[in-house]
Amino acid sequence: MIVPYGNVLLLAIILFLLGAVCSIARRNLLMILIGVEIMLNAAGLAFVGASLKWQLLDGQAFVLFIFAVAASEVAIGLALIVYSQRRTGSVNADHYNRMKG
Repeated sequence: MIVPYGNVLLLAIILFLLGAVCSIARRNLLMILIGVEIMLNAAGLAFVGASLKWQLLDGQAFVLFIFAVAASEVAIGLALIVYSQRRTGSVNADHYNRMKG
């Protein structure tokens, strides 16, 4: 069963918008990080859908780079969240201005 490219693109747009809303509307750093991850996955889905539509492997190869960026973003983001929790006692994004050296 082949899924039409328009449906894949629509799903990617919906996922990207949900991730953007999650990142913008929430003040919790962990929820912001999850929203960014959802947006990266939506971009990857769009690349894979386009790759399958045009029968080229470029989109799928680019998704591997997206996965690498997502993994490094999660590692650095979680380290900053742990640092912020220890320093301020909260994971609220408003407390991030206290992270001066």
